[in-house]
Amino acid sequence: MNATALTLSQVRYTNKEFWRNPASAFFIFAFPLMFLVIFTALLGNGTVHLSPTQEVKTSTYYVAAMASFGVISACYTNIAISVSFQRDTGVLKRINGTPLPSSAFLGARMVQALLVATAGFGRAAYSASIPTGLTLLRFLVMLLVGAASFCALGFAITAVIPNTDAAPAIVNASILPLLFLSGVFIPLGSNAPAWIVWIAKIFPVWHFAQGMQAGFLGIPFHWTDVLVVAAWGLAGLLLSVRFFSWEPRT
Repeated sequence: MNATALTLSQVRYTNKEFWRNPASAFFIFAFPLMFLVIFTALLGNGTVHLSPTQEVKTSTYYVAAMASFGVISACYTNIAISVSFQRDTGVLKRINGTPLPSSAFLGARMVQALLVATAGFGRAAYSASIPTGLTLLRFLVMLLVGAASFCALGFAITAVIPNTDAAPAIVNASILPLLFLSGVFIPLGSNAPAWIVWIAKIFPVWHFAQGMQAGFLGIPFHWTDVLVVAAWGLAGLLLSVRFFSWEPRT
């Protein structure tokens, strides 16, 4: 079998492993929906000023925000924590000793995360209108680039996770502040403090959230957002190649 066939075959096993862990499935699918229900119930009657001339209902805003959160959870949080667990329990070491190429195994993890991240979109999960035409194309580009980039960053962050017990703390500490700064949990609106926006724009979460909002809310789409997210993904890939470990840390 060639590398592509091996990767696709491994995707099936990785997917079975994911769905046989109800806690992971709940976290990836139910968590964003739970936040969506809570935020819209508490704040859904208000409005968010996206610009001096454009405003949307808060409930509509949170559709795009929680979609972004769902992708990040599936591709970054899920991969970082689960791969750290597999590393420290010796699963990665055993897999690395088999004829299966490491690229096929890691590629299968990324593909499976991409499938999970994109599975919950549209009317089935968020009761949202699907973008059409050129907006749909741009939305899909941002979705795929963002999902792949956060997968790469998820692999990269495992290099600084010393053990399984520390994985949730380190992963959440690295992503939760950015979710708040980027307006995913709390809408920043058009009058956000300049220093918050300046800091948020350094990181990929802001740019990914902006691209998702362009698809759901109709704000202007900027290809620079895609480039920034892709650049972070490339950096994560390079760091993963250099520092990713198959051996347990303890």
